[in-house]
This record gives sequence, structure tokens and C-alpha cells, in this order.
Amino acid sequence: MTDRDRQPEDAAAPTGEPVVSKPYIMPDDPEPGSVETLQKEVAEARDRVLRTLAEMENLRKRTTKEVADARLYGITGFARDVLDIADNLQRALDAVPAEARAAADPGLTSLIEGVELTERALLNALEKHGVKKLDPQGQRFDPNFHQAMYEVPDASVPSGTVVQIMQAGYTIGERVLRPALVGVAKGGAKPAPAANSNESSGAPN
Repeated sequence: MTDRDRQPEDAAAPTGEPVVSKPYIMPDDPEPGSVETLQKEVAEARDRVLRTLAEMENLRKRTTKEVADARLYGITGFARDVLDIADNLQRALDAVPAEARAAADPGLTSLIEGVELTERALLNALEKHGVKKLDPQGQRFDPNFHQAMYEVPDASVPSGTVVQIMQAGYTIGERVLRPALVGVAKGGAKPAPAANSNESSGAPN
């Protein structure tokens, strides 16, 4: 082996350049305030998400209520028309005096019973759809449910008591479909404060 073939122990790399170890360089530190900025962005995003969820929940509640109202109050116009039929059935019954009923022959008795059954079936059908008949007889007058047509001198009951009903009233859901036309007592003692507005008005529970 010649001297040309020998290589010194500290020979250079094949490229002819000496091998030098490079020092480890630390990555640049984050800019001051970048963590705070990120936290602020996260907080803003969270706030937007919460607001969106709240709006969606409110929308869901409104939609549910609107659907329920549409289902309940959508028959208002139809129900008002049906009330005319109920009124006519009641007038037919009122047209027969109590004495005539007591002395009626079987044919007339069956006719009266048939009208009563028809009226009862009609009221049951209306109630099934949220329409209820008001019965304020003997109750305190309530302008939210009743319409006073005249006053009746009567000292035996507190003043402002409903003593006569000219036309029945009806409610649909929580609304008044038609106020009851009533006669109100006058001249009696002052009425005591109503403990329950529904009870005093004759409104359905």
C-alpha cells in the first residue's frame, strides 16, 4: 500500500469540508400577548356558540307555542258558527214551559229528550276541541267573561251578581270566544272581594 492510499485519522469528509457539529437553536419565544389573544378568541367563540344555542332554544319554544295555538285556535271561526246551532237548540228547549213538559204526551217527551241529547252531544264535541260553555249564574259579574245587558233590582243577593243569562258565553283555550250576555243584580249588599277570578267569573277551570 502506498502513501497515497493511506488516509489520516482526522481526514476530511468526502466533500473535502471538515465535519462541524451545529449548535441547537431554541425556537423563537411566542410574541408577548399571543396566549392572551388566543384565550380571548376562545372566549368569544364560546360566547357566540352559547348565544346561538339560546336563540335556537327560543325559536324552538316559539315554534312549539305557535303550533299549539294554531291547533287550538285554528277552529275559532268554525266554533263561532257552531254556537248558533247550540243557541237554537237551547231556544227550542226554553220554548217548552215546565208545565207542558210535565203534561206532554210520549211523542213530545221523546222530541224534547232528543233535542237535549243533541245539545249535549254538540257541547261535548266542542269541549273536546277546547271550547267550553260558561255558566256564570249566581257568580260575580266579570267584564272579562260577561257582558251586562241590564240590571235587575234584587236585594237578596250581593250587588253585581249574575242573576239572569240571556245568551250563554263560551271560551276557547284561555280566550273568550263569546262573552255571556247577562242580567246583573242591583240593590243588594256590596260583593265580597273575589278570592279566585275563575270562580267568580264562571270561567272553566
